[in-house]
Amino acid sequence: MNYSDVITIEPGKRGGKPCIRGLRITVYDVLEYLASGMSHADVLREFPYLTEEDIRACLAYAADRERKADISNVLSPRDRIN
Repeated sequence: MNYSDVITIEPGKRGGKPCIRGLRITVYDVLEYLASGMSHADVLREFPYLTEEDIRACLAYAADRERKADISNVLSPRDRIN
């Protein structure tokens, strides 16, 4: 999934953390709700301005960040691109 149209980062909003569609809810917020046991339906019911695509974008963003962290840990400091 291409999350770049859904996940936005604005320096003055929520400390520059990745947010959903410019709203004040962060990727971390959504991931925390899911990790606490809320279902997708629970999140959508609690936050009616979110969509299923928003939740999937949060998951895709987190997976991409994790993948990039894994790659970074495999490369030697000399091989890393800064």
